Amino acid sequence: MYDTVDESVYREVPIETTTVRVGRQTLEVLRRLSEESGEAKQQVLARAIEAYRRQRMLEQHNAAYAALRADPEAWREEQEECRLWEVTLSDGQAAP
Repeated sequence: MYDTVDESVYREVPIETTTVRVGRQTLEVLRRLSEESGEAKQQVLARAIEAYRRQRMLEQHNAAYAALRADPEAWREEQEECRLWEVTLSDGQAAP
């Protein structure tokens, strides 16, 4: 589901910019990554922020799933719903 990345996010296009203050060590890491990758610092930051956004989304998903499993009644209902949906796997339709 998440095996592709929208590369258009990283293309250099004219955009409105702003200033963000970062520590010297962070700036040095950013410079080094930019030089190693050949990408502009702005692109490196965009990739890092997108990776962090995805990481947070997965962490939130995992926390919600853990909470669901911790509630026996909610977990039973979830399992029952999954069983109901599994019937659709044998509907004769070809997989995409």
